[in-house]
Amino acid sequence: MASQGSLGAVSSPMVILAPKTKTKKKHFVQQKVKVLRASSDPVLGVFMWGVNHSISELNQVPVPVMLLPDDFKANTKIKVNNHLFNKENLPGHFKFKEYCPQVFRNLRERFGIEDLDYQVSVTRSPPVRGGDGPGEGLLLTSYDGTLVIKQISSEDVEDMHNILSEYHQHIVKCHGSTLLPQFLGMYRVTVESEDTYFMVMRNMFSHRLVVHRKYDLKGSLVSREASEKEKVKELPTYKDVDFRNDMQKVHVSEEQKEKFMEKLNRDVEFLVKLKIMDYSLLLGIHDVARAEREEEELEEPCMEEEAEPENGLTTAPAAGSYGTSPEGIAGYLNSCKPLGPGEFDPYIDVYALKSVPEAPQREVYFMGLIDVLTQYNAKKRAAHAAKTVKHGAGAEISTVHPEQYAKRFREFIANIFA
Repeated sequence: MASQGSLGAVSSPMVILAPKTKTKKKHFVQQKVKVLRASSDPVLGVFMWGVNHSISELNQVPVPVMLLPDDFKANTKIKVNNHLFNKENLPGHFKFKEYCPQVFRNLRERFGIEDLDYQVSVTRSPPVRGGDGPGEGLLLTSYDGTLVIKQISSEDVEDMHNILSEYHQHIVKCHGSTLLPQFLGMYRVTVESEDTYFMVMRNMFSHRLVVHRKYDLKGSLVSREASEKEKVKELPTYKDVDFRNDMQKVHVSEEQKEKFMEKLNRDVEFLVKLKIMDYSLLLGIHDVARAEREEEELEEPCMEEEAEPENGLTTAPAAGSYGTSPEGIAGYLNSCKPLGPGEFDPYIDVYALKSVPEAPQREVYFMGLIDVLTQYNAKKRAAHAAKTVKHGAGAEISTVHPEQYAKRFREFIANIFA
């Protein structure tokens, strides 16, 4: 069995896993389920194999009574050489590393995601490629649309390690009820001596309700407008100035607004404490009437589950992938719980809110905080000084101190509601 990484010294009876071990060379053992059809992309093939392998291995390891400090530094590694199985999908040599497996297992549980469902959603069919965002690596969604798989940098991995303990404590305190990204797993894939890093998160948008309009809101009006190049995209990301100009509002009940702002304030306080800034509220809007019209235009009603652009991505469930067991995060919905237009399961679409009956049109809003790894460091301070010189000290630039950023952000978001 592959080593399960560094977990604690021998002093505690709760330490379940061995101390950090050196990478073992391992010949490939055939899996019970052949999970890969990603031969066009060896990195993706190894990623899917690795997640499948790591979850299967983790299932053999008892859940620790409590997480220890070493769990937040732990990792598991596997090196595969000259394997013979599944050669059409996997390169001959590769390495796979999972960061802090026990911590992410614990987070998945707190977010109500079972490991086997997570495993199926990531590995049953290849994730669907989206576009490369500005300054970002690859962005993918799982085949069933419930997860986002984001290529990140080695610096992001380091930033994540820096906040993981505090992030975990925050999730424990708020019982998993948060607008922050739900971080579910972090991995490194090495193919031909090149490292690629991935973060898996819950999709803030729906796996079944198409997002028709999308905003990235920071609470700043300086240079916060979608470019002409952005506006011609199929699903452009609009910004604060566009939101104002569109006279856009979020029409939810007073009670929903209060609950939302309570979550937002708690999460933002957490980010201030960690000196994090430059985060955004991602807002996606599903227009129920438009979705119904689009569905009627389709010739066959059974095409409802076909690929539709969401989150700037397309989610295309593989043929026959719904309603089989194990189901994946959203798989059981089709067979057991048919949903009508504009309806969603709040246990899956955790970032969704419905518009009130008296709203101008029936809408579903998806709102969550994104880009939460940017700490206020020397680089940011320099950017702030440069922008202050350019725009003047009073201008609403996005690069300001974390406390100022949070105050302005909260005020702006409080005013997006009707």
